Amino acid sequence: MTEHITVYCPQGGVLLVTGPSGSGKTATVQVLSRELEARVQEWSNPVHMEHSTHFFPLPFGSQLQQFQDFLLRANKYSCLQMSGEGMSSLKKVILVEDFPNQFYRQPSCLHDTLRRFVRTSRVPLVFIVSDSASADCSSRHLFPRELQEELHITHISFNPVAPTTMMKVLSRVSAVEVEKSCGRLASPDQALLERLCTGSSGDIRSAINSLQFSYTSLEKNLMKTFKEKSSGVSSGRGRSKPNRTKKSRRRPEEEEQEQAIGGKDASLFLFRALGKILYCKKAVSSELQGGSLPPHLSQHHREPLLEDPEMVVERSHMPSDMFSLYLHQNYLDFFCEIEDVERASEYLSDADLLSANWTTRSLLSDYSSSVATRGLLHSNFQQATMGFRPLHKPHWLHVQKKYRGNCLAAQTLFRSFCLTPVALQSELLPYLAKLSNPMRNQAQIDLIQDVGQLSLRRWPSRFSHTTSTLGT
Repeated sequence: MTEHITVYCPQGGVLLVTGPSGSGKTATVQVLSRELEARVQEWSNPVHMEHSTHFFPLPFGSQLQQFQDFLLRANKYSCLQMSGEGMSSLKKVILVEDFPNQFYRQPSCLHDTLRRFVRTSRVPLVFIVSDSASADCSSRHLFPRELQEELHITHISFNPVAPTTMMKVLSRVSAVEVEKSCGRLASPDQALLERLCTGSSGDIRSAINSLQFSYTSLEKNLMKTFKEKSSGVSSGRGRSKPNRTKKSRRRPEEEEQEQAIGGKDASLFLFRALGKILYCKKAVSSELQGGSLPPHLSQHHREPLLEDPEMVVERSHMPSDMFSLYLHQNYLDFFCEIEDVERASEYLSDADLLSANWTTRSLLSDYSSSVATRGLLHSNFQQATMGFRPLHKPHWLHVQKKYRGNCLAAQTLFRSFCLTPVALQSELLPYLAKLSNPMRNQAQIDLIQDVGQLSLRRWPSRFSHTTSTLGT
């Protein structure tokens, strides 16, 4: 980001910063701009539209028009140089974090505006887009890959704040607050800070706000305890025992209240949710031995899981069938025994069977994902020690994309046959592929060769291994 601001500052450029909320995107831009002595000129959506009156006729403009005027003025006019400021203070950065509503409905308006800005840009333009918890990503909708390549947009993606880093920040903030309170506040324990870090889900802003609210509750509890002690001085030791039992009984309620302080949905990103299932982390329990199950079921004994599979799928904000597709694509790299792979494939087949019928798919989708996730966790018995394994998107998505492209091409090139796209690919094109010279159009010939003939080189390594085995 520093390189972009320093290199592109004289000649302009577009920078796209994405990441989850509370990961420090805006703060990073503000701090780097201050260090580089560049002023930040930020766009904010107008709250209300100004209407013209009889005494002060004002032209009415939409949010889109006002945004375009803002970019034009910010790019055309330089900053005012005040007394005592050097030439470095004339540098400027345009920051856009709030988008007009029309851009979400018609992204082409934003694309046309950016194309006009890039042609005459003199100031770097920074867009900040927060990734949503759901699968719909605003950055992909507003800034597709084709636009980024066309306008040479630099893309920087922020990760959520790591729990260790957040723990250090919260410990530092709590130490400073305790020092400023002059003994009125007590330092929160380690368990409370860990719960706040877990509930914030990588959002440092939410974690600090939760810590502030927890200090308020701690201060109230401290004042209540002080009043109880001051009022019960003359009562002796008789009241101390009920207070201890009462405190121990309220402990779960206090924990639930502390977890509810954050109020943030603990969503999981896709690859993190897949890792919780595929890496199959289990608790090492010395209490549960072979006696927990009958002897004839002892082979099904497993250690308790660290994660709830159903909760992981729910927090991933992804349809259960799509989550199962990612498991299908990546589960083989996490198994080391062929017997475990056989059991896992049977569970995945049962999960596919539950969601195969479209009439009951909506009712059995949750059961299907439960069978797939718990089946993989149960089947991975002889798990090998492994490090980082890359995860891949399902090959089914590539097949579906190619299928839709072939349907559109077949319907366009063979419009005169008056057949459906499915009938063209399953009946007509395989028949035309058997003819010596069916068509003269090169596009039609390429589509016939692609659809009508099956390729044997889909898996070149396996194919060569098979032929060498058969030859020997």
